[in-house]
Amino acid sequence: MFAEEIGVDLGTANAVIYVKGKGILLKEPSAVAMDRRKDAVIAVGEPAQRMLGRSPEHIEVIHPLREGVIADFDTTEKMLRYFLEKIKVQRLLSKPGVLICHPADITEIEKKALLEAAEKAGGKKIELAEEPKVAALGAGMDIFQPDGNMIVDIGGGTTGVAVLSMGEIVSARLIRGAGDKFSTDLTTYINKRYALQAGEHTIEKVKKNIAINADAGESDNIQVEGLDIITGLPRVITVTSGELTEALEESLGMITRTIKAVLEDTPPELTTDVKERGIVLTGGGALMKGLGVRFREELNMPVFVSEDPLHSAAKGAGMMLEGNFRRNRRT
Repeated sequence: MFAEEIGVDLGTANAVIYVKGKGILLKEPSAVAMDRRKDAVIAVGEPAQRMLGRSPEHIEVIHPLREGVIADFDTTEKMLRYFLEKIKVQRLLSKPGVLICHPADITEIEKKALLEAAEKAGGKKIELAEEPKVAALGAGMDIFQPDGNMIVDIGGGTTGVAVLSMGEIVSARLIRGAGDKFSTDLTTYINKRYALQAGEHTIEKVKKNIAINADAGESDNIQVEGLDIITGLPRVITVTSGELTEALEESLGMITRTIKAVLEDTPPELTTDVKERGIVLTGGGALMKGLGVRFREELNMPVFVSEDPLHSAAKGAGMMLEGNFRRNRRT
């Protein structure tokens, strides 16, 4: 039986795997639960993520990638091996070919770690693909014409900002910290302002309910559950999207400044294209309500959220595997 080819978007928060000819077959949190008493993996992906904050002390939930790159090599290899086994590619006679996405501005050492982890997990003929390219493809952008296209990929560990033309990255910058930084901002704000310790699951729910822009309903009330720092007892508070948006101002401002910096590094002709065609947002962070409106007002240019931002990179990797590079730009 011939080896399959798979595309892997191995993100800080989530892993998505595309199998050639079959589509996306796996979407799981990038999480591993370890029993430290036995030094053994007891859960991977969604089951491990559910244990976060709910397990006994000897069970540790690990997120082996940080800021878009491998922070714990052995755990990453175990996680990726599990994912490959789950989609049954290792039942083939030959090892699968693997196309793995990575942020555009990582080091050669970080790239080598990705290649080695994929190989040890059971892959063969490992290739790397820059995430701005595959995310843009997956978002339906035609990056092969001599036109300027800008993509802002807001992931869990990084935000990648890039302008592409004729299939290549013309200018790009990487912010180390994205969705995770949003979580830290919100956790710190709630902790200091309300003396409440909120868990990671709660903060993720809060991020999904924030309305960043007034037009998206910034006065919406959001309930946050947690432990009172003083009494140690459970408590529920009510916050508004408006005040939580203020807690995110520094991180949101960093993205805006990075977009402007990338445009400044871009040839004028391509910058004109971007201002006319607009910016496309992808990644899980793009799902925050009102984010596109916010950037549109700050940058004074069209800003769109891709149709399926969480899976754009994996879909783009799949398009590369299928040889389907040209697709009509999303409208």
